[in-house]
Amino acid sequence: MKKVRITVMRRSTYPDLMAQYENPLENACEMKIGQVFIANGWEKPEGLCRTAWECMSPYVMTLAHGGENFYEGWMKNPRSAMISCNDGFRPVSYLVEALDEDAD
Repeated sequence: MKKVRITVMRRSTYPDLMAQYENPLENACEMKIGQVFIANGWEKPEGLCRTAWECMSPYVMTLAHGGENFYEGWMKNPRSAMISCNDGFRPVSYLVEALDEDAD
């Protein structure tokens, strides 16, 4: 099993949807662009958003076990995936990449 790098690539917000549907939140997301997490196999890295992890963990598990080429060539690097969390008001996009380093 391999380690997997998870990099925060982009944060988006949809103020119109937030104004119309969401109750105000003081601090909904702590992820920072460029922030990097390393998953030891398919274990959730400390500090990574739990909800984002739930969205990406099947991809991380597959990559950690040597799987690749999701959706028949979707990514230029077959050992990677671009995954977004399921927050419809402020989605965060993550690049998930298998590393050559073995998990502990």
